[in-house]
Amino acid sequence: MTRTRIFSGVKPTGHLTLGNYLGALRGWADEDQHRADALFCVVDLHALTVEHDPARVRRLSRQAATLLLAVGLDPRLCTVFVQSHVDEHTRLAYLMECTASDGEMRRMIQYKEKAERERVRGGSVRLSLLTYPALMAADILAYGTGEVPVGEDQAQHVELTRDLAVRFNQRYGQTFVVPKATVPKVAARVMDLQEPTSKMGKSHARTSGIVYLLDEPDVVRKKVMRAVTDTGSDVVYDRAERPGVANLLDILAACGAGEPAELAGEYDSYGALKKDTAEAVVELLRPVRERHAELVKDPEYVDSVLRDGAERARAIARPRVDAAYRAVGLMPAV
Repeated sequence: MTRTRIFSGVKPTGHLTLGNYLGALRGWADEDQHRADALFCVVDLHALTVEHDPARVRRLSRQAATLLLAVGLDPRLCTVFVQSHVDEHTRLAYLMECTASDGEMRRMIQYKEKAERERVRGGSVRLSLLTYPALMAADILAYGTGEVPVGEDQAQHVELTRDLAVRFNQRYGQTFVVPKATVPKVAARVMDLQEPTSKMGKSHARTSGIVYLLDEPDVVRKKVMRAVTDTGSDVVYDRAERPGVANLLDILAACGAGEPAELAGEYDSYGALKKDTAEAVVELLRPVRERHAELVKDPEYVDSVLRDGAERARAIARPRVDAAYRAVGLMPAV
């Protein structure tokens, strides 16, 4: 029986956060790599869609790759690699641009939000910001992916990928598997501790509400203890009316303490809830920080994992991308 193939990636636009871990990375390590033929990628090309510092992108790409291993991804069970090391991603991205429409690209919520922020700042919007969903589609389709574990904010891009796969297959013949998005049931969207109506994003300018995977324990405690709560003093799980408290309960629940609504009944003060949440997060991240420190001391091992991962990824992707090139009418290389 053929195992389901999974593909997902992380963008090196900032230091990885508790939200990245609870919403994605932990599930990749604990479940996905064991049940499927899984590929996990540092999607560094996506970091180029906005103004960036080249040295920082390189540094964060390596840190992200190291953290993928630190959270428990095992290269004996899954494929870990860097996107730009496998040319098939960019080869297929152009075909996806030729399959997508301008209107589809402009309807993407993330494009609208990021483009508006750039305009407000007086900056120009790069063409790649508009077209990067085509690259994301190529990332997924090149591997015959069946499932894409994503956060809720990326589900729209997977839907576009499905549309492009179906359209390409109808126009040029059966070439791509039509994937589906899978969203974690718990903590799929961890919110900023200072702005609990906004996602805990790794590229936010304001960092006081963001817990990073490599934060020292005292830093984690300070950020959680200073988390914004809500008016009133009773601990109630209500995402709409009490987003700050609900976020803390979601995080505590995701650390293994139980169900958010049930946990609310165990507390009669915000202070006690914050204290327990802070300690739970510190203990959750402790083995990740320790393993990361070990891997940083062994860069040759990390390099070998990424090199082998790129070779495996290339071997999987190339036949399908070559088939797509033939399907659209491009001459084979001689």
